[in-house]
Amino acid sequence: MHADRLYTNARLATMRPGATPYGAVEKGAIATYADRIVYAGPEEDAPSAPMVVDLEGRWVTPALIDCHTHLTFAGDRSDEFERRLAGETYTQIAQAGGGIARTVAETRKAGAAELAAGALSRLDTFIEEGVGTIEIKSGYGLTFESELAMLKAARATGLASGMRVMTTLLAAHAIPPEYEGRSAAYIDEVCIPLIREAAREGLADAVDAYCESIAFSPEETRRLFIAAKAVGLPVKLHADQFSDLGGGQLVAEFDGLSADHIEYSSAASIKAMAKSGTVGVLLPGAYYSTGETRKPPVDLMRQAGVPMAVATDANPGSSPLLSILTAANMACTLFGLTVEEALSGITREAARALGLGAEIGTIESGKKADLAVWDIERPAELIQWLGRRPLHGRILGGEWL
Repeated sequence: MHADRLYTNARLATMRPGATPYGAVEKGAIATYADRIVYAGPEEDAPSAPMVVDLEGRWVTPALIDCHTHLTFAGDRSDEFERRLAGETYTQIAQAGGGIARTVAETRKAGAAELAAGALSRLDTFIEEGVGTIEIKSGYGLTFESELAMLKAARATGLASGMRVMTTLLAAHAIPPEYEGRSAAYIDEVCIPLIREAAREGLADAVDAYCESIAFSPEETRRLFIAAKAVGLPVKLHADQFSDLGGGQLVAEFDGLSADHIEYSSAASIKAMAKSGTVGVLLPGAYYSTGETRKPPVDLMRQAGVPMAVATDANPGSSPLLSILTAANMACTLFGLTVEEALSGITREAARALGLGAEIGTIESGKKADLAVWDIERPAELIQWLGRRPLHGRILGGEWL
């Protein structure tokens, strides 16, 4: 075994499933070669390396992952927060021209450079919280040109930040005003051609849609998924957030990476997701911010064996949350996850939700050396505290940052 760097005197939360909570290894070590882990386990069995770094008893986890964000946008919707406090619902605001449609109007005015700069500024807290991989969706342009510009801005954000940015084409996020009453035409004339072009240019890693009564029907979503599969792009879905339209079953039918929100998903959807391996992504920030009262069926997912990821859903309206650690805390306090489930949800299961389970999300030989080093006494501290960021440092691609 050849290693060029060895991290010793570490406590490892490998997040590998098994009998030991957190896949923990006390008195552990990690050896890396280039950008890969070549050893992770007891220090006494570690290989030698020319460079040795003493981590002084600190905990090491996989670098954290946020698998659902909308960080690329322009404009401000803080007044809608005040309106919701005054009694309006998210749906009422959307139907009155607010919500996504308002952000669309502002985003269309912005250039790719402005969009990238805004996204970069929002990444700061994620960097401070040990995030190594983040997903960024399009969906606030809703024209052929502006959606491509959003994807390009997201790609540029990854290059500028050094973080792995996974891009998702979400052109079917809302019905643009010029297509009001003609959602099917928008799918055929804009969304499906966008899928083909994004695939051709290598700008999208997946395709998403918002399947809901205020957005797109299951039939329209199905046509979109067929087009995505035809060009080799995996799919995911904003599913069953405010009603049960069978979104969980629909995305599972296409072997989707994830079904996100899922507050109203039925037992049939959960069963279908378990069969297809589709990850259920919990978004407690949106649940909290919109005043939702229907919780996602966590117990059903546990019983069925559906993997559960946790994400911020960071966006300017329904989930103004820029903290993955806060999202994990909320998943515990609001949805009843255990601390280990929450930490798995922002590491191992979040990686699966992005189709990256073989690459990142756990600490084990062969995986990318994406790690976070923490000044904590036990892993539960990461989830317990609100506002605390006990990050000592990140290692991305084998490089200490």
